[in-house]
Amino acid sequence: MKAGSGTLIINIMSEGKAESYEGVYQCTARNERGAAISNNIVVRPSRSPLWTKEKLEPITLRNGQSLVLPCRPPIGLPPAIIFWMDNSFQRLPQSERVSQGLNGDLYFSNVLPEDTREDYICYARFNHTQTIQQKQPISVKVLSAKSSRERPPTFLTPEGSKSTKEELRGNVLSLECIAEGLPTPIIYWTKEDGILPPNRTFYRNFKKTLQITQVSEADSGNYQCIAKNTLGTIHHTISVTVKAAPYWIMAPQNLVLSPGENGTLICSANGDPKPRINWLMNGVPIEITPDDPSRKIDGDIIIFSNVQERSSAVYQCNASNEYGYLLANAFVNVLAEPPRILTPENTLYQVIANRPAMLDCAFFGSPLPTIEWFKGAKGSALHEDIYVLHENGTLEIPVAQKDSTGTYTCVARNKLGMAKNEVHLEVKDPTRIIKQPEYAVVQRGSTVSFECKVKHDHTLVPTVTWLKDNNELPNDERFSVDGDQLVVTDVGDHDSGTYTCVANTTLDMVSASAVLSVVAPTPTPAPIYDVPNPPFDLELTDQQDKSVQLSWTPGDDNNSPITKFIIEYEDAMHEAGLWHHQAEVSGTQTTAELKLSPFVNYSFRVLAVNSIGRSLPSEASEQYLTKAAEPDNNPTAVEGLGSEPDNLVITWKPLNGFESNGPGLQYKVSWRQKDGDDEWTSVVVANVSKYIVSGTPTFVPYLIKVQALNDVGFAPEPAVVLGHSGEDLPMVAPGNVHVNVVNSTLAEVHWDPVPLKSIRGHLQGYRIYYWKASQRNRRHLEKKILTFQGSKTHGMLPGLEPFSHYTLNVRVVNGKGEGPASPDRVFHTPEGVPSAPSSLKIVNPTLDSLTLEWDPPSHPNGILTEYTLKYQPINSTHELGPLVDLKIPANKTRWTLKNLNFSTRYKFYLSAHTAAGLGSQITEEAMTTVDEGAGKAMASRQVDIATQGWFIGLMCAVALLILILLIVCFIRRNKGGKYPVKEKEDAHADPEIQPMKEDDGTFGEYSDAEDHKPLKKGSRTPSDRTVKKEDSDDSLVDYGEGVNGQFNEDGSFIGQYSGKKEKEPAEGNESSEAPSPVNAMNSFV
Repeated sequence: MKAGSGTLIINIMSEGKAESYEGVYQCTARNERGAAISNNIVVRPSRSPLWTKEKLEPITLRNGQSLVLPCRPPIGLPPAIIFWMDNSFQRLPQSERVSQGLNGDLYFSNVLPEDTREDYICYARFNHTQTIQQKQPISVKVLSAKSSRERPPTFLTPEGSKSTKEELRGNVLSLECIAEGLPTPIIYWTKEDGILPPNRTFYRNFKKTLQITQVSEADSGNYQCIAKNTLGTIHHTISVTVKAAPYWIMAPQNLVLSPGENGTLICSANGDPKPRINWLMNGVPIEITPDDPSRKIDGDIIIFSNVQERSSAVYQCNASNEYGYLLANAFVNVLAEPPRILTPENTLYQVIANRPAMLDCAFFGSPLPTIEWFKGAKGSALHEDIYVLHENGTLEIPVAQKDSTGTYTCVARNKLGMAKNEVHLEVKDPTRIIKQPEYAVVQRGSTVSFECKVKHDHTLVPTVTWLKDNNELPNDERFSVDGDQLVVTDVGDHDSGTYTCVANTTLDMVSASAVLSVVAPTPTPAPIYDVPNPPFDLELTDQQDKSVQLSWTPGDDNNSPITKFIIEYEDAMHEAGLWHHQAEVSGTQTTAELKLSPFVNYSFRVLAVNSIGRSLPSEASEQYLTKAAEPDNNPTAVEGLGSEPDNLVITWKPLNGFESNGPGLQYKVSWRQKDGDDEWTSVVVANVSKYIVSGTPTFVPYLIKVQALNDVGFAPEPAVVLGHSGEDLPMVAPGNVHVNVVNSTLAEVHWDPVPLKSIRGHLQGYRIYYWKASQRNRRHLEKKILTFQGSKTHGMLPGLEPFSHYTLNVRVVNGKGEGPASPDRVFHTPEGVPSAPSSLKIVNPTLDSLTLEWDPPSHPNGILTEYTLKYQPINSTHELGPLVDLKIPANKTRWTLKNLNFSTRYKFYLSAHTAAGLGSQITEEAMTTVDEGAGKAMASRQVDIATQGWFIGLMCAVALLILILLIVCFIRRNKGGKYPVKEKEDAHADPEIQPMKEDDGTFGEYSDAEDHKPLKKGSRTPSDRTVKKEDSDDSLVDYGEGVNGQFNEDGSFIGQYSGKKEKEPAEGNESSEAPSPVNAMNSFV
């Protein structure tokens, strides 16, 4: 054994044969506290046996057949590495057709004549002994006759359609399929009910071997290899089972206990099959060790209770199954030691402001000491609201500030004693580059300088280094460092690049870079005007509880003077990332006194403004956390409203984080009845903006106040707000309801107000429900509602129907809803004038009579007393004749007018009467028929003339003359002259066809307002003297029904009935007879 250690050295070269040292070794380390043992170490000598002698016959086969050359190497330790070579020690080429299997055999899917050779030699290399064993050469001859017939694939290995494979967890799973066939098959791999793991799957030996690394139980399953060529496909399924040697889930850990304490050792392992757990103590199976009443074994757990110093020992956990075993040592040390602090006293820690500070307090003791930290001589214990206390005793200050500087004391305590240690913390200002080198474009041969102005803590010494392209500056006298500047003279193209200024202190490092571009000489460019560069070098000084002084350095104004600076702040504690306006100062100032609020973690930034615009913001200043204070303000929008008749819901707008002024923001909610003598009732709530007071009387006024408070104290006394508990439905209906009917469509309703106490809520108004009484359908009454706001005691009901029975009631309304209805009151509206009759039509026209039929008004609005019928004739010039007025009894809906003129159009006006007066009228037009005898005679004469030959000849001659006349007129008109007829017309214009003017006293155009059928004014003959068939003056077809004049309410006619309507199809009883032959002849004149 090696001196001074537990290493065992065996020198096989000088101390006998290796076989004599074969066996299992284990190391045991022992002292008075116990014994620890190592894992078993198996020592076995390596072996490289020779091949057995055998006589190998030459192999002869036809072209295309399959072939397997066996290797069968001797079994060595460790296993040999197999490869095939020829006599010249050249590896035999392999391909998809020829390949070596995992067992070392050489497989030919099909042979070719070039496979003929006599030196197929299998070699076995034993690396541990550095020897190579050789098998006897195998001779193969392939007959070059016609190739064998093509065939589908079959597997050379493995055999059959199914096989199994076991592999241990964590090993490499290797699956092999080699197939023969002609043409050569191609191999594919799949996994049933799963996919192959993409990052652990590899294909070897031309995809004939599938390898999966780091296999686990999840890789168990059925794997399928598929061999395919043009003649077919075969499958082989390999069922893989992954077993596992034991592996740790939780190995036992050392325990340090003090007398009387409790503890557990846990030894949790897994494997397949499930490993057995055996415990040993000091290397001896625990079953045969002396009993210890403080120890209890429960499977893979040892439970210690009320331990004593004699319980100290080394325990071993052995987890084993058929594939391996695990062994772990755990020292159970029962100690009684007062605390000791291992960190050296008065250790000095230096950190940069706004960075974490870690103050160490390494300790030891049993029982495990508790650690407390204090700042200063009389400081209180530091808590985890601002600090982080680590289990190893280290105190972490996440964001060290300047006021974090000081002496910190670490105190370790257990029941056996106490120890303490002081350390010191210094917080330094960060090193900053306040003037960075700027991008430069210079001409060849000129001089360029880069400025790097560094600001640092006065107790630290910075070192400034310049780099070019992240390397040292060239060793060239053209490069010189003068204070804060790097100067490069006689600049050339090779000087282009990135120049970096690096400022180092013992605590931090900062850098800034600029690019130098070298160009050919160019004319001097015009000045560029732009927004200012952002300010920099922000510094906070004179830090008070509610104020601080901010200073900064302006950036370049870019040829436009800075007019003002805008200061913004961020509250990193409550609204991180949001910047708010703080102040504005003149462009000549570089400092500002800022008013601050309590308990805000401020950061500031500055923006510069010139006539071009606003700069980008500066970098944020260092953070400054103001001290907490009581809130300055109370919540706003305080209200008290009930959501139920027996509660009071108090709501308010909460303070935001900025207004809280400190941690622990809460609200003191107070209430009492306004008219009672009760004391204030108060509750304190947090993180809410509503509080519900239950069990209150209905709609009672309450005095309410909400006061903010935090861990520091209370806000000023809040204002008192008046609220009310919940409303309930009114209990009483309005009384003394009476109705005054104003006219047939309007009524006025009066009622007495409801007592305020019975309203039980905020009075919204009064609501009138009214409906028309219906004898036909009493179940489906259409009720109408009118609401009158406030405390009104009367209201008007408009839009009533005349001569109707109405019912109404009145209800009072509060915020909860309606109260009960008053007793129904019935009233009646007086008669009104009726509407027009529903319809009017003329039936049975004769030579001298017309019969009128009509329907009564749809809205009589009373009792009909009579009908008034007015009518008047319309002559051929559309003028209205005298108006005739008739009174017809109310019970009539049909009336016949006699002694009328034949073939005459009449216009009728019909209206109904009630006691209230005359209603609206309905109008209609109709014609009496033509004299049948005269009509027949005229028709007879027309037929007789038309059938005479002389008449036919005369008409032909007239037509020919008219044709000749038209041709002559056309020719003369084209020459610009006037033909005689045209001259005569121009000289003797017909006054009847001249336009009628308003100042002549003639009537304007008549238009019927009901049927909108316009009539032209003046003569019906157009001004061009041409007459169309449909324009005949006497044609009765041109006047359909409904061509009405306009009348005043008394029936007097207004406007001249002049002109004609557009020709329309005949309607109703309108005559559709042909026009008079006389008038027809007149149309040709």
